[in-house]
Amino acid sequence: MTEDDLYTVYKGVLLPTLIHPPQSLRRYEAFTFRPDDILIVTYPKSGTTWMQEIVPLIVSGGDPASVETLHNWDRVPWLEEARSCSLDLDARPSPRMFTTHFLHHMMPPSFFQVRPKVIYVMRNPKDVFTSTFHYHRMASFLPDPEPQSNFLNKFLEGKVMFGSWFDHIKGWLNDRERIFYISYEEMTNDLIDSVARIAVFLEKSLDNDVIEKIAERCRFENMKKNSMSNYSAVPKEIMDDTKSEFLRKGIAGDWKNQLTAAEAEHFDAVYKDNTKDVDYKFAWG
Repeated sequence: MTEDDLYTVYKGVLLPTLIHPPQSLRRYEAFTFRPDDILIVTYPKSGTTWMQEIVPLIVSGGDPASVETLHNWDRVPWLEEARSCSLDLDARPSPRMFTTHFLHHMMPPSFFQVRPKVIYVMRNPKDVFTSTFHYHRMASFLPDPEPQSNFLNKFLEGKVMFGSWFDHIKGWLNDRERIFYISYEEMTNDLIDSVARIAVFLEKSLDNDVIEKIAERCRFENMKKNSMSNYSAVPKEIMDDTKSEFLRKGIAGDWKNQLTAAEAEHFDAVYKDNTKDVDYKFAWG
């Protein structure tokens, strides 16, 4: 299949056609938020699955049933994906938890009227690229990323699913209303502190021992064992984990094993040019 077959263009952004049919996008546009909704927003491969584990555990006060009985795509569903059409999201009790990969300007009207709580997760874009490259290798509904040099150019130009990483972070960093910002690197460096700060933002008072238990359960090696979170239930025809695991390494800095010196230098130049006006201190320096 060609890239034109695999992608849908929505509001100027490429989306994987398989999981973004017209009906789910129409439902997304008409979706009605509540003020106490919790929305996890990420550019793909920035820590989404990790946050889909952390937030339900915080909301449930540490009750593991919240992550042991539902697949993450049902417990914290993507609002824009086809699966959302089969879930009765309006009937869910508050606080509802959702996920989106959409850019700020792609949010539905209700978002700007209601202003739900947003947790925005960022990650070093070199690691985002690395993880995205391996994800494309395993996902049949995405284009082959080989050769890497061509795919890197597409990534830096925003000609990949969900568009430009630079546009994504700049759009969400320019808002800051009821938005909690955190990075993959912060969670990697100190998960207990990260869980504690997220709990404060969600106005959830938790004892230190509960926070520590949540953090322990959400350590990458433990989360990777959770069949409700590791995507092992997805058919191999859609995501072939023999080519690459969905939850692969869970580390910061793996880009050093992926990019050549020349590619890293080119990446740095594009990054510097595209973030020179961004007023935010990123955790990766």
